[in-house]
Amino acid sequence: MGRPSSLLFDIPIDLAQPAELLRTIITWAQEHRTRRVMYVNAHVVNQSRTPHGLAEALGRADLVYCDGYGVRLAARVLGRSVPHRMTGADWIWDLARLCETSGHPLYLLGSEPPLAGEAAARLRRFYPDLDVVGTHHGFFDLDSPHNERVIEHINAHGPRIVLVGMGTPKQELWVDRYADQLDGAVVWTVGALFDYVSGHVPRAPRWLADNGLEWIFRLAIEPQRMWRRYLLGNPVFLRRVLTEARRRSG
Repeated sequence: MGRPSSLLFDIPIDLAQPAELLRTIITWAQEHRTRRVMYVNAHVVNQSRTPHGLAEALGRADLVYCDGYGVRLAARVLGRSVPHRMTGADWIWDLARLCETSGHPLYLLGSEPPLAGEAAARLRRFYPDLDVVGTHHGFFDLDSPHNERVIEHINAHGPRIVLVGMGTPKQELWVDRYADQLDGAVVWTVGALFDYVSGHVPRAPRWLADNGLEWIFRLAIEPQRMWRRYLLGNPVFLRRVLTEARRRSG
């Protein structure tokens, strides 16, 4: 795409500031041309090193941005340009405002069955003219009849932006595989965003989030779900960074 990026672990991470990234995505939504938007954090990097196609999906995305302080730390250690961090629980409200103003309809796909609908209702409370044209949970298999019905449902409602929150790597593989079937929409992976927007999962205090410690809060409130990602995944990621630093220096 010719956009300035920082190449980390073979993943090109966009260097634009969050406001510019959102403007780019809104512009893409007007073009009726398929675009894939994805994020990267320490967990995504770790998952991309395993052979299930995530690295290739990230490589085919039109835009990959940073959603984690670990990635920023890695960029510093490896002497690369440090990308800005753009986290979904923050940008979703700016996106809703921009979509309300521009008239771009949204579709929310993912999370457990009630959460996408509850997230849509909360967005509408804050932005009454926002057009959330449909929602669907993310508990279905790729390449299944249910998956085909989901694609039909999305296309029947004609969104310009589809937010996909199924967890890594399922969401990236879904976007990579099926975005071309969604009538020229911007298709954007969002992780656990609907959990936050719906109010089912609280945000970390600002002082933790602003200092790269939000993972401690997430581990505290969801230990059974998050312990493997953080207690095992974070050391694995740091080891990857240090190994790459030694390789580059040697």
